[in-house]
Amino acid sequence: MEAERRVGVAVDFSACSKKALRWAVDNVVRDGDHLILITVQPEGNYEQGDLQLWAVTGSPLIPLVEVCDPNVMKKYRVKPDPETLDILNTLARQKEVVVLLKIYWGDAREKICEAIDKIPLSCLIIGNRGLGTIKRAILGSVSNHVVNNGSCPVTVVKIADPGH
Repeated sequence: MEAERRVGVAVDFSACSKKALRWAVDNVVRDGDHLILITVQPEGNYEQGDLQLWAVTGSPLIPLVEVCDPNVMKKYRVKPDPETLDILNTLARQKEVVVLLKIYWGDAREKICEAIDKIPLSCLIIGNRGLGTIKRAILGSVSNHVVNNGSCPVTVVKIADPGH
């Protein structure tokens, strides 16, 4: 019997991350898996109290029922969009998959690599925002960093050029 798989998907609730999530659901996730969404918020996006406790380790793993609760998400200052929630709820209904969300604060490149090791993830799917060459040179590509530094298999789902 195979150990439980933890499939990670990096999400920022953009069109690109929804495409990566949909690809993961269609091609990777199977019955018995844990689908763990990883989202990274800018540092300092939390107040005193609970969130400060999680600044270093990230939030606890948040079950789908709480991800769908606007009051719970407001506490974390995360706003999942309706389309992402629909993809997740449909998946949870159709397959025997445990859906969880983990929130980190800080640099997305570092925190996603950290999540791979700490959770630990069996594999990670991440979208490629398709920054132009110049922007990518200045900002650095999160997906590129994770591919080169992540300790598990990483799949980058590219968004097609708008003109193609």
